[in-house]
Amino acid sequence: MTLLLTRGDLEAVLEPEACLDALRDGFRTADSESIAGQRVRTDLPFPGTATALIPGLLPGVPAYTVKVNAKFPAARPALRGVICLHSGTDGELLALLDSATVTAWRAGLAAALGTDLLAGPGDVVGVVGAGAQAELMVRGLAALRPRSALVVQDTSADRAAEFAARHGGRVLSSAAEVAMAADLVLSATWSRQPLLHLRDTRPGQHFTSLGVDEPGKAELAADLLDAALLVVDDRELASRVGVLPPADATLGELLRSEHPGRTNDTDRTVYAPVGLPWQDLALAWTAYERAEREGLGRRVDLLA
Repeated sequence: MTLLLTRGDLEAVLEPEACLDALRDGFRTADSESIAGQRVRTDLPFPGTATALIPGLLPGVPAYTVKVNAKFPAARPALRGVICLHSGTDGELLALLDSATVTAWRAGLAAALGTDLLAGPGDVVGVVGAGAQAELMVRGLAALRPRSALVVQDTSADRAAEFAARHGGRVLSSAAEVAMAADLVLSATWSRQPLLHLRDTRPGQHFTSLGVDEPGKAELAADLLDAALLVVDDRELASRVGVLPPADATLGELLRSEHPGRTNDTDRTVYAPVGLPWQDLALAWTAYERAEREGLGRRVDLLA
């Protein structure tokens, strides 16, 4: 029997603190897996792309994930798909999970974790792109550090206003205005043109960019990336995507104290994750175990 976990089911069982713990542990240990995760992406003869992440593996978790996503930027939601959670013992399909929800949670919370590790002492948060992943970045960051204010910009004025109202912030008209007002900037957009250049920033600021997971995306300009301490989630995958210059460190290296990260209050820092298969497993397994305990979700026999 396979457990179906919808968006509603996942939102009932996932909690930021538990997910942050699972992701933090994963960043520390995932590199010890002998089988590297793969990210396969292809263009489609439609206005979108297809992406598969396989296999999601973590030490100590007796299961693996396979994720298949459709990305259609003009659609709402822009990302749709499934995550298959398989038993590592016999391959049984333990669960099917809504990938849009899991992806937003793992991308947003992993970004919050990287932001907290790299950002300086400033407490004004800026958001560029007020979508689902930004929502989880802000929620996750709130569980890790206090903030004094929040500013937000989005191509949709209504979406920006709704985001600001939910989080007690105010709306600005451009990414450059956000960078001028904020100490740390979180961006999650589909932009193919740089939103921020070095001239838009000041020493000591931190930037987290989720728009680096596909060729052609470019939220941060090359001069800003070159001037900053650049941290990624995985060097090989980041290099393969081709959006970023060579990284200075990975988040796992920071968490294992193999790299010092920020060394003074004037460093510019950037965290630019691609998104890794094991992160899908970390949250899928967390959701599956809690749903099993609490009897949530619906069971189906796919072989019937």
